[in-house]
Amino acid sequence: MSELAAYQLDGVPCTREAFYAVACDPRRSVVVEACAGAGKTWVLVSRMLRALLDGCAPHEILAITFTKKAAGEMRERLRQWLQDFARPRPADPETGQLAETEAAWHERLRVELVSRGMAPELALEKREQLQNLYETLLAHGRPVQIRTFHGWFAALLQTAPLSVLADLGLPAGYELLEDEAQAVAEVWRPFLREVAGHEALREDYAALVTMLGRTQAHEALRIALTRRTEFVLADEAAPVQDAVPDFDAVFPRMAGVEQPSDWLLVRAAGQALLHEAAQALLPAARTFAECGKKLLAAVESGDFDAVQEALLTQKGEPRAFGKNLPGIDLVRAAQQEVLAVLAAREQQQARLHQQRMTRLTRVLIECFAVLKRERGWVDMNDVERAAMRLLADHELSAWVQERLDARTRHLLIDEFQDTNPLQWQALHAWLSGYAGAGGGQVAPSVFIVGDPKQSIYRFRRADPKVFAAARDFVVQALGGACLATDHTRRNAPGVLDVVNTVMQQAQQGDEFSGFRVHTTESTDDGGAQALPLTPRPPRPARTACGEAPELAWRDSLTMPRLEVEETLRTLECRQAARWVAARIAAGVAPEEIMVLARKREPLTVLQAELRALGVACEQPDKSLLTEQPAVLDVLALVDALVSPGHDLMLARALKSPLFGCDDEDLARIALAVRAAGEPRPAWLDVLPTTELQTQDGQALAADLAQYRAWLLSLPPHDALQAIYHRGDVLARFAAAAPPPERAHVLRQLRALLSVALDVQGGRFLTAYQWLHAVRRLPLPLPRHATPEAVRLLTVHGAKGLEAAEVLLLDSASGLKARATPEVLIDWPGDVHAPRRLVFLAKGSAPPASVQALAQEEAAAQAREELNALYVAMTRARARLVLSGVEPYQTSSGTWWQRIEPLAQVLEAPEAGVAARLGLQTFTIPTLPAVSSGAGRGEVSYKENQALTPDGQAQSAIQTEAIPDSDASRIGQAMHWLLEHAGELAGGWRSERVAHARQRYALSAEQSAQAETMARCILAGEAAWAWSEVEVLEAFNEVELIHRGERLRIDRLVRRRASAAEPEAWWVLDYKSAAHPERDDVLRAQLQRYREAVQSLYPGYAVRMAFLSGEGKMHSDAGS
Repeated sequence: MSELAAYQLDGVPCTREAFYAVACDPRRSVVVEACAGAGKTWVLVSRMLRALLDGCAPHEILAITFTKKAAGEMRERLRQWLQDFARPRPADPETGQLAETEAAWHERLRVELVSRGMAPELALEKREQLQNLYETLLAHGRPVQIRTFHGWFAALLQTAPLSVLADLGLPAGYELLEDEAQAVAEVWRPFLREVAGHEALREDYAALVTMLGRTQAHEALRIALTRRTEFVLADEAAPVQDAVPDFDAVFPRMAGVEQPSDWLLVRAAGQALLHEAAQALLPAARTFAECGKKLLAAVESGDFDAVQEALLTQKGEPRAFGKNLPGIDLVRAAQQEVLAVLAAREQQQARLHQQRMTRLTRVLIECFAVLKRERGWVDMNDVERAAMRLLADHELSAWVQERLDARTRHLLIDEFQDTNPLQWQALHAWLSGYAGAGGGQVAPSVFIVGDPKQSIYRFRRADPKVFAAARDFVVQALGGACLATDHTRRNAPGVLDVVNTVMQQAQQGDEFSGFRVHTTESTDDGGAQALPLTPRPPRPARTACGEAPELAWRDSLTMPRLEVEETLRTLECRQAARWVAARIAAGVAPEEIMVLARKREPLTVLQAELRALGVACEQPDKSLLTEQPAVLDVLALVDALVSPGHDLMLARALKSPLFGCDDEDLARIALAVRAAGEPRPAWLDVLPTTELQTQDGQALAADLAQYRAWLLSLPPHDALQAIYHRGDVLARFAAAAPPPERAHVLRQLRALLSVALDVQGGRFLTAYQWLHAVRRLPLPLPRHATPEAVRLLTVHGAKGLEAAEVLLLDSASGLKARATPEVLIDWPGDVHAPRRLVFLAKGSAPPASVQALAQEEAAAQAREELNALYVAMTRARARLVLSGVEPYQTSSGTWWQRIEPLAQVLEAPEAGVAARLGLQTFTIPTLPAVSSGAGRGEVSYKENQALTPDGQAQSAIQTEAIPDSDASRIGQAMHWLLEHAGELAGGWRSERVAHARQRYALSAEQSAQAETMARCILAGEAAWAWSEVEVLEAFNEVELIHRGERLRIDRLVRRRASAAEPEAWWVLDYKSAAHPERDDVLRAQLQRYREAVQSLYPGYAVRMAFLSGEGKMHSDAGS
């Protein structure tokens, strides 16, 4: 295929020069469809450059992309170009390149301009302007606007009139909620409270749970909430509850019957047909006659399920009664009528589900809106709707732009295939005002670039139909040009041959459309290869009766559970890791190897296998601190120590580099727990008496006890710092990490230590509260240079990236059946709102009225699967390698099936190709300790001095009697039970009492006394302190520093305002004594607690009270 055919202008082949002359001309509106590796961003930034040379002010250029990373890369590319053009290139001693002469520099500038579509004679005139452009841009002071869609929309929202915010139900002062996970987690409680308060909603919710189960019901509502913008727009256009008609509208011949089954069981003609079918079966063979008898009985009893059982198989298919049976036509007619009734019943159930979900979704969306208003939050959906409202009104849009002082002369949008309908409708509304105007402001030039073949973000509402709608608008309404290029600079011919063949075969099979054969600039060698499929063990043979064989009993403590899929995944990843190690040993740089998978789970398994071989690797799209393995290990240790019954977390911590235990050690601990009998103790409790293989159990238990004491008595940062020091944590993780990853792992662990100071100042939280706050917050990774590591990415995370060699993991698995709740949306790109929104209880079983829409959705998902394959294949410059697990049965259309016939088959890599690196000596620099108050005359309190290994932390619960006395231990048990109040309605889990008895060495009578006092407090005069209705926030075991004194508050509660009292913080102190308010020392202590909280919340009322073991509340008025 010639290069000429790889460039098109308005559907006609053109030369490369003609293509770039139009694409880079800032005066023309253009839509560019460009294949992977064609240089889309290069064209976009080149167009910016041309616009600046044409005299456009920098701030009059608006470039929009989809991620902050992409926006940053775009800015950096423009800056680097301008710097490079501003002066001759200096000599490069490393490459031996001589300094660029003045003449060579000027010639380079001319060539650069010509390559960007400028006429040669004009390029000569513009050279001087180009070399001065960087200085001009700096002097201007206002940069080119390069924003994300949401960033630009948010800027518009900041200038919105209050009336617009009020119409949209948004607060005047707001915080932009970029990650809505926390808000979504908080909405369920008020939603369920609202449901519980209305009988009709209770019935809807109960019916939904009965139909789907609690987990799937929650999932259906969660999905509905993610589609709230589409729901609101669709509901405004036409009531969503009517999107699914009743059965008699879809099956009009059944009109007049109340229930679908009445068509056969109540209507005379239906009964007659079933009777005749039964009579036809009675004289036949015994099995047929039995069906006839069942059918007669079912008709007599009016039991439609029995009718179905008599005429259909368990799969819902007509029974084969034999074509020679007398009266077979009557039987088949009855079977077809039964199938029709089943379809009508499904339609009826679908309508009920639609109405139910509509009512619940309206309430859920309203609860979410109320929550956001209360917190002053605005999410990205709100921002998009507000932008659409602002830009749809041309006068309002002009006013907003004026307020921004940012008249836009050039609009450029990158990766347009990722645009969702609402984003396009906002832009369309704005640009349509120019297109339809007879005068006034000149419309900005519009440049749109993208590739529908790379549209893989349907879960974010992206739709390739939007690209087609935008292309038509630019061409028809703005008089723009339509360009297309299928010429890549990335892929070797061997790789591109595979891409062309796979995509053409899919297109010839009517699975794909719009693909044109690609050409390439590359002349490198390359192609596709395939590792052997990981073999799957045969399924166990069924018994003579067709039943599955009985599973053998397994002792869970001595035999690990081996799930077939998990084992096969591990074996596949082990083979893939050996291949990666062999390629590195052959001289391929680790950063030039990329592994792709559809989902993240197999990548995590592969990461462990690669590290076992000493191969540095990273998952770049895991961008949060709390997703990193080393950080997760430390958090697991904290979790295990502040929640001693959390044995799974302790198991993870023990196996981590923190301690280095092996599976044998864990099995011994588990056996010791079993041997202890009921109630089973926690792992921590048996550790001191358990003989371990790799560790001294007593020493390990002592370390853990010390760590726990620090976590319960010190601020989180101080406790973590002490654990880091005592456990030599940084050195342990550094030794376990491959050398290229070492610095990055140490940054992560130090960042976690910093986070312990950042969250609420590090002083107000207990370790338990800090742990949950850290897991909830989206904490970014510390910035670091990309290590020399293999990149492990999802296909979505690999967009825009490339590597010399790409391995496709799990390539033999196909699309799974959609058996979960779904929302189907019919929203063409050229209309302002969805035409239809349908809730499906099960994606794979749509009712008759939704079949066409469901087929469109299935086709769109299949198309996106091919898009994902195209993205994955085109990441590889030279080598594309397949990996997979042998499927149970051959399914058509897997990535393996499409590529493997074109690939060279590889031998399985040998084990031990890459041995783990030997022990290495390394140094971790640390700052020397600073003497307290050195050089500043500061006072250092004892609590803030450096911890020594022998330092003992104070008790987690302030005792009321002599340490280790009976009263002290009973009081501690009471505190401990109250700390767990709320686990169940009205209290704690039943095993907590037994744990408290064991933990505090109590007799049965003493533990009963502790439980009685705890329950008296929980149900007594201060029962409101555990009420979701009265409490806005609540914290247990709150520790803080006030005037140099470390204080610990049993419970701190923010109580709602009432008719009698304003909103206030309450400091609650548990006491087993009957009248703690009579003790001056205790009163003074409680007053210090109140003063400490008052200093933190000076604008709030702060109240305080003792809660006695008799259930009394002894309160003092607070100021």
